[in-house]
Amino acid sequence: MDDSLSFESFLEGAKKAAHRAVDDHGRGEYDEFALHGGVAVERLAKAVLVSKNPVYLLEMRNGNPDMLLYLGGHLEMSADKVRTVGAKDTIKRLRTLGLLPSDSQLDLLIELRNGTAHTTVGDQAKVLLPTLAENIAALLSDIDLPEEAFWGRWTSAMNMAVNKQRSAIERDVGIRIRQARHAFDDRFEGLPTGAKERALTEPSPERYPFDVSLFRAPAEDHHYFILATTECPACSGTAALKLQPTMKAEIKLGRQMVLEELHCPLCHLSLHTSAEVHASGAQNPLASGRPTHTVTVTGFRLPEPYRGATDAQAG
Repeated sequence: MDDSLSFESFLEGAKKAAHRAVDDHGRGEYDEFALHGGVAVERLAKAVLVSKNPVYLLEMRNGNPDMLLYLGGHLEMSADKVRTVGAKDTIKRLRTLGLLPSDSQLDLLIELRNGTAHTTVGDQAKVLLPTLAENIAALLSDIDLPEEAFWGRWTSAMNMAVNKQRSAIERDVGIRIRQARHAFDDRFEGLPTGAKERALTEPSPERYPFDVSLFRAPAEDHHYFILATTECPACSGTAALKLQPTMKAEIKLGRQMVLEELHCPLCHLSLHTSAEVHASGAQNPLASGRPTHTVTVTGFRLPEPYRGATDAQAG
């Protein structure tokens, strides 16, 4: 039988596709994520079938009957005539064997991969990373392969994706932190020693993409927020943090502040809500006792005729 239909070949193909899928997801390329995620599941599922019996790869619908003899190892066939079962039927066989549970989200991932889903791929595929992790974990368990051997550096991210003890925001932010960290590390592959360390210490020319919408402090004529620096939870570089005071806060204290947004110009981790920043574990540099490199207090005063209006002008 062709080596491309061996257990080792399917397993290696599944591993490469799965890693590419997580990379795609981290870059926001959800169409590509669906493609590579579906390929990863199909190839790993076929590896499991081959481990049981190579004949289980037989295409039953419109297949060549000689494939039965070929898969059984008693007939030679040219590579262009070799056809195996498709992804949907592969998964169906594993469910019949009790090796995979019914999962509408996995079915959707395969449909998105095949281009048969009646929906926008990106919108649906974005949330399917936990589905990929859960089903691959089930298949790896059947062949007694440790997740570390399959996922490598993505192991902790996949564990985070299926950790039901964490909230949805904690899981999402945890995965994004790991994706940003690995993408940052990848940029320095093959570069001279010390390149990464220099990037972490040198100032970045990139502007911070924050919405500088005004905040009205109670009983004040000023609108203000604070831009400060803090350690990036992904790459440990210098990230910018947008803080706004709580209703009872005084800006000079810097302690009762809402950590509203975070952006790292090095690894491009961006957190857009206070809940996401909180889930990341980012520290308030004004309350942590650690010196912050940059603090900018931005205030806007409303002109007399427009006090209380929304069209404030910089004072």
